[in-house]
Amino acid sequence: MGIRRHPPQCRHWVHLLLLLCASALSAASGAFDYADALAKSLLYFESQRSGRLPHGQRVAWRDHSGLTDGLEQGVDLVGGYYDAGDHVKFGLPMAFTVTMLSWSVIEYRDEIDAAGELAHALEAIKWGTDYFVKAHTSPNVLWAEVGDGDTDHYCWQRPEDMTTSRQAYRVDESNPGSDLAGETAAAMAAASIVFRRSNPHYAHLLLHHAQELFEFGDRHRGKYDGSVGVVKNYYASVSGYKDELLWAALWLHRATDKEDYLKYAIDKAGCFGGIGWAMSEFSWDVKYAGLQLLASQLLLEGKHKDHAHVLEQYRSKAEHYLCSCLDKNNNGTNVERTPGGLLYVRQWNNMQYVSSAAFLLTVYSDILSRGNRKLHCPQGTLGPEEILGFARSQVDYILGSNPLNMSYLVGFGPRYPTRVHHRGASIVSYRESKGFIGCTQGYDSWYSSPGPNPNVLVGALVGGADCQDNFQDERGNYMQTEACTYNTAPLVGVFARLLRLQDREADPNGKASLLASYKRK
Repeated sequence: MGIRRHPPQCRHWVHLLLLLCASALSAASGAFDYADALAKSLLYFESQRSGRLPHGQRVAWRDHSGLTDGLEQGVDLVGGYYDAGDHVKFGLPMAFTVTMLSWSVIEYRDEIDAAGELAHALEAIKWGTDYFVKAHTSPNVLWAEVGDGDTDHYCWQRPEDMTTSRQAYRVDESNPGSDLAGETAAAMAAASIVFRRSNPHYAHLLLHHAQELFEFGDRHRGKYDGSVGVVKNYYASVSGYKDELLWAALWLHRATDKEDYLKYAIDKAGCFGGIGWAMSEFSWDVKYAGLQLLASQLLLEGKHKDHAHVLEQYRSKAEHYLCSCLDKNNNGTNVERTPGGLLYVRQWNNMQYVSSAAFLLTVYSDILSRGNRKLHCPQGTLGPEEILGFARSQVDYILGSNPLNMSYLVGFGPRYPTRVHHRGASIVSYRESKGFIGCTQGYDSWYSSPGPNPNVLVGALVGGADCQDNFQDERGNYMQTEACTYNTAPLVGVFARLLRLQDREADPNGKASLLASYKRK
């Protein structure tokens, strides 16, 4: 009925149906279709869009939302992404999402392009960076959040029906937020590299904002959750801001090749913890493992030999993280694993740590491969193929190679979570039924429903299995069934890299190409 009422959307429903069928067929054959997983992962970001949706919107159950964001404060904050299953726009995780999407494209642009998904990847990045340009209203002002998590969580509504607070919060000279400014600078610097070829004017604009934001964050230091108190219960900056400033400096160095940014990361390596913290997680809050890998890359590529001593210390900490994921460290510093082999960091939304680890392992395996090097851990030496193989094992677990034969990437394979903790997905589509649904009605009629969600949140990576590989597909089980943008973002690069590996495995002599065939499709 809804399809007949909205004829222009027909092709998008057909596209979605084809994607679902393709993943079911690939799972049935015993081999995972990484091209299908890549396509689905990028589709997910269209489900999370806030603002006025574009004509080419493929997720047909969504509609415009948040069209007055920023109005009360006299700024235009329409756009950006909802972070998860609610309708708050949190700046820090949104920026990390865009950084990881951009890094995926920087490392694996050709593979994403060959799979026919480059345009969608660029759209996903630009939807975020367009918002950041709006949110950075002056050199020392950055809007940090739109909406209030407390009031939002009392309500179960579609984003198109929102009646909750759209109060906007900012950081500025008097109310600093170096972590938020640093991560947003990193996102815009990384994105400027992505758009350098296809849209140089836009790339220049992003770089300008990134440089201003870095300077703002560095000059006016402080944690953003000290200035924006409402964020503390949701995205508190536990690691502080020093990791984000180092992270931003290294991304700005990569984007500009200016020595000043590298010198910042070298000079502050010790006092900011860059060569002090040995981590076992990489996340929207804790950036040390990521920035340590970026610094290591400079060393392993033979660049900046005058800074080799400090870069070597960065490398040591990066490899501690990688070895901990590979179960090759001493003294109980390895990341725990479930009986089924999944990396396990913590109970709430564990898959975010799995996807980010898989990404860093994948990137580092390629760095080592290019230099014909190996990773030397306290408990053994591993080659690039072994490192990539372990990253692949984590991704395959996500896609269904686990004790429950459950794909934790929604919409992929024959069995995946159907009761995702997500307001929009769990309520009848606004395009199907425009009648207003209030806060309590949403809870009574939809949140409490025992049935599957009426809308499939394709490409979402949910929190996933517990420490014993168990999973309860219940809407109220938000620790396991809620998905976040930063869960899926790192997978974009990993899926693209594994597609190349799959291509080589299918044709080791190079006579044919799966990538080429996907591009022809």
